[in-house]
Amino acid sequence: MDYLVSLSSDQFGLTAYAAETFGADSEQAKQEYKKGDMNTTLIKTANGKSIMIQHDITSPRPYNWKHALSGTKGYIEKYPRRGIALDPNDQLAEFDNLSAHGFVPQEVFEKLMTEYEHPITKEVGEQARKVGGHGGMDFIMDYRLIYCLRNGLPLDMNVYDAVEWSCLGELTEISVQNNSAPVAIPDFTRGAWNKLKGYSHAFAN
Repeated sequence: MDYLVSLSSDQFGLTAYAAETFGADSEQAKQEYKKGDMNTTLIKTANGKSIMIQHDITSPRPYNWKHALSGTKGYIEKYPRRGIALDPNDQLAEFDNLSAHGFVPQEVFEKLMTEYEHPITKEVGEQARKVGGHGGMDFIMDYRLIYCLRNGLPLDMNVYDAVEWSCLGELTEISVQNNSAPVAIPDFTRGAWNKLKGYSHAFAN
């Protein structure tokens, strides 16, 4: 991640909630809440990609992970709406006349999800969904951590990933306080971030 810009709306929700819950003259209602109701952060990566992160916990907007991936030839989102859209000139041969800017039919979606299902979810996906926790994600993350530690394998997320994501809280605050000025994201790898050629999950032999 190269740099970010961050913008927050004004704060209304917490003050309104405090006044309704504790009374307009209460200490809670008169307290100053500095964080805006909605924050949107845009991150530019060194490889030319962009990442959008939104933080919104006071509005009545339905719960939404907002997980979506958009690329040159396709687009996918998983929650709360499940769908895949493909370049109209790059569609699956067995399905003709798929429209542009629209999700592929459910049968195509299911075919692609089955064909490209990750080996980890093939192995423990059903069990993870039964256990729950963000649709099974919590189970899979814990499973992978324990699996790698038991088998002496590198972890899927290393200390550099952790510190890079952790620094965003402070950096977004700096950007917001300076009229959404761009803020550089430190390279904690000291220039070695691009030495990893490709990425694949580690598996024991």
